[in-house]
Order: sequence, then C-alpha cells, then structure tokens
Amino acid sequence: MIILGVHPGYHEAAACLFDDYRMVSAVSLERLTRRKIDGGRVPDEAIDECLAIAGLTRREVDAVVLGRGAFAWRYFKHFRGSRLLEGKVRHALGKEKHKSMERELVRAGHADSEALFDGKKFLADFGFRESTRLTFYNHHLAHALPTLFHTDWQDALLYTSDGGGDNVQYSHRIFQDGALSTLYGGDECFAAPARIDSLGLAYGYATQALGWRINRHEGKLTGLAALGQPSAAEAIATHFKVDAEGQIQSGFATNPELRQFMFKTAENISREDMAASIQEVLEQVTLESVRHLLARYSVRRLGLCGGVFGNVRLNRLLAEETDIDEVFVYPAMSDQGLPAGGVLQFLLERDGMKTWLAARYPLETLYFGRDWGTGADKVLGGTAGLGVISDNPVDKTAELLMAGNAVAIFSHGMEYGPRALGARSILASPADAGINDALNQRLSRSEFMPFAPVIAEDDAATLFDIGARNSYTAHFMTITCNVKQDWRARIPAVVHVDGTARPQIIRRAHNPLYYDILAAFKQLSGLPTMINTSFNVHEEPIINRPEECAQALLDDRVDYVVTDQAVYRRESGA
Repeated sequence: MIILGVHPGYHEAAACLFDDYRMVSAVSLERLTRRKIDGGRVPDEAIDECLAIAGLTRREVDAVVLGRGAFAWRYFKHFRGSRLLEGKVRHALGKEKHKSMERELVRAGHADSEALFDGKKFLADFGFRESTRLTFYNHHLAHALPTLFHTDWQDALLYTSDGGGDNVQYSHRIFQDGALSTLYGGDECFAAPARIDSLGLAYGYATQALGWRINRHEGKLTGLAALGQPSAAEAIATHFKVDAEGQIQSGFATNPELRQFMFKTAENISREDMAASIQEVLEQVTLESVRHLLARYSVRRLGLCGGVFGNVRLNRLLAEETDIDEVFVYPAMSDQGLPAGGVLQFLLERDGMKTWLAARYPLETLYFGRDWGTGADKVLGGTAGLGVISDNPVDKTAELLMAGNAVAIFSHGMEYGPRALGARSILASPADAGINDALNQRLSRSEFMPFAPVIAEDDAATLFDIGARNSYTAHFMTITCNVKQDWRARIPAVVHVDGTARPQIIRRAHNPLYYDILAAFKQLSGLPTMINTSFNVHEEPIINRPEECAQALLDDRVDYVVTDQAVYRRESGA
C-alpha cells in the first residue's frame, strides 16, 4: 500500500512516502523552495518530489494522511453566515485565505477533522484517485510514535514537547505489556481550553527578545547559553511548576503575557545570561516532569520528539540525570517528522498494535531525499569556473583536510530532518580551533555556534562518554556527551566550552565515501574524528541540488567539493 504523509504546517511543511511500513522518501518544503522553514500551505513540491524519487504518480497513491495545518478556505465545509460569505467573495476575487484545521477544530470543540473537510474535493483538486483513502493524524501522537517504532523496546515513556500542536504543547504516553496508553495530549484536548504552559514557546520568546527569529534561531540560544550564567532562571522558574500528574503548568494567563515577561526579563541582563537562564529553566522543569512520569510508571526507556528536543543539551541532561536504560530522540524531531509519524498512526489504526509492533525496525540512515548519483558530477564538471583536481576522492580529501581546507561532501540522498549527516555536510580538521571562526564567517553564521564531530562506531567510546544509554541516538547527532579529558586539547574545534560535543557515529555500510574519508584522515592525522557541519549558508536551508552545491563552491563558501567520483575546486580567476 502506497501511503503519502503530508504536513501542511505554518512552518516546516513537509511530505513523506511509505510503501506499507517502509519509508521510501521524505522531503521538507524548504529544501525545494529554498525558503527557510517554508510552510503555510499544502507542500505540493514536496509531494511531487517524494513521488518522483519513488517513480510514482499521485494516481498511484492509496492513502493520504494529513496533518491539521493550513488548507485553502474552499476545503472547509462547515462555514456559515458571514464566514461563508466572506470566503466566497475572497475566492471569487482570487484572494482566498488559508485556514488552520487545528483552530477550526478548537472552535468546534471536537477532533473530527473529516466532519469539517471536503475530502473528495481535496483529492480531486490535487490529482489523487477518488478511491484514495484520506485521514488526519494527531500532532503529538505523530511525534511520539516514531520513537517507539524505530526501537525494540518493551516499555517506554514517550514524551513530546513543542510550541504547540492540536491545542496542546506536550504529550505523555506509556508503553507497557504491548499496549500504548495516552496519559495526556490526545484528541480529547480539542474540547478543553488551551493551556498557557509551553516551555518551547517561552524559549522562542526569549529568542525573539534577544533579536532573533522564533521557530528559527532557538539553536543560537542553546550555543550561547554555555557562555553565560543563569541569573534570571529563578525568576522565570517561579512561573512554571510540575503538578501531581507530571504535567507542566504555568501561571501566565495568555501567551502575550508570557511573551511580555520574557522580553522584560531580557532587558536588564546580557544575552549570554538570558540564554543560560531560559536553558536552565527548560532543563530543570522538563527533567522534573520526566522523572515524575518515569518513576510513577516504572519504565526504563525514554522516547523524545517535538521541536523542544532539537535542544541537544536538554537531551543529554535527560539521558544522564534519569534512571533509564536508553534514550532515543527521533532524528526528525521538529515538524519535518510529522508526516512519517502520521503514516505510522495510520498503520497502527489499520493493523492493530500487535502487527504494528512486529513491523518495527531501527533507523540506519536518513538519506531519504533524491540521490543524484553521477548526475551531480555532470553538473559540477559542466559548471564554468569549476574543475576536477582528483579522481581519488578518499585520499585526496584526507590530504586537503590535513592542509586545513573545508571540503563539502555531496553524496547519497539529502538527509531527512534538520541535521546534515554526511550527504550534505562540510568536513574539516578538528585540530585547528581557528577553523570555527573562519568557516562561520564564510558561511555567515554566528561566531559562537559550535561544530560537531563525526566518528566511526568502533572509536566512539574512546573519545566520548558513549554507551548503551545514548549510542543509538548519537548516530543522528541529537545529543551531546562528555569529551574525555585526554582528547579535548587535540580536537578543540568540536569541543564546547563545557567540555561536551555533539557526535555523529557512523558505520561504513551506510555511507562508504564518508566513512573512508574519515578512515584516511585518521591514518594521516592520528585523529579518529573530523568536523561535520551542515552544507548551507546561514538563513538558507541545507543544499539539495547539485547546482546549489556548485554555486556554493563558486561563492567560496567551501574550498572543495567531493563526490563519490571526484574532487572539485574553483579554477583560478573564477
């Protein structure tokens, strides 16, 4: 059965394609339109890209699974009176608005999306068969399910947290004895008043207060927090508490009130201290909530998803300060991952828990974008101003890294989720601390943003505090860990000021070029790790097409590009 998952979100709209339980492709809209966190509509381009990767058409899709995001007015069938009249006039004038399915369900006080939505018209307009099944998924359940599906766990707390979705900001689910129970955060929340309790939103408002963009630059605060003192943490924390059910509550009456408080708090302290303060509150309040739930339900494993868990420092704290056997952070923890979770919800409802659990498998790679193969070399080799310097990509790249160069790798399909993991990455030597400032300047990034190390599985425990608890999730660069003291001075470019790093653990079978470059660099340098940072300029999405790769090289964002076939550079004078 061919199942298409779609998230028409207001930011990070995305699509994915499954052949029953096997993910075939996944693409976020921003990678195609080149507009950061693009959304606010059905992501047509992402749908077509997912289908093209699979060699399918819309007529071959058997089921479409939708998130409760932004849809054109004409697909809602419940409008009456002035709202109906306004919509008809706007449609006639070509000024049709998009409406939020989530908000319309809140207005209606129930979760029956299909009662409000003209599914037949939607399927016809978007080129699907009339017989194609159409369903909607729950935002937080779609975040939670992949953390269970891609493990072999027999028990777990599945904990989601973000700025909001389906009228809640969190969900808590317990998996035990082959059953999944929702403690909080299901569809029943549509019938309740919205709670003002989001730590993710508080973090976003703190990001705004420091002059950056909400839902976009929160990572800046995570990096900046290590340079400050949490001088305002106590004042912020007094407004949040964890109740007897393990749920986070706040004393704010409205989100504007929360926003005003965060702005006022930021007025009288340094940006470093403000970042450290909101980071401290996020960590300690979330930790208290998670600890409460783990103890109450006596589970040993922790699945995390939702935009808040893009915060790798928080993820480390939860792994190290709770009594668990393993943590897994779904690699597409932001809204990019919702379509996949939505498909998993569809499959669970179709087949039942026993069959669903039997179909589980671990994630190995995230290369679910288009694999350009030798087509990338045709573009690079045919671009004026670029030329091949070697047809021995492994050894030549290792030599270039040893000489202090930044080399971008373009191989396999574009990564699924927010992290570059060796398909669209920039590589450099971790031995030179000065590479951080130089490369950040070339990429127009903030000077305090740290780089991450990539390391082979066999070497990971030698450099880092890696074990059974955090190894799986560290394959996807979703958690920080301690760097062992003997190695910190040898790899300064990837060590944070607190002595931690955010490693990516790799195996050769998943990306031979990436692995072999690392092995060759280790042989030359004696260092079993190298820098991996995403191949993109600040304020732009990670690159997708080979043309974008070629332009980055022409623009001197990197010194060289390596593919499976060759190494490329700018010609002199280009």
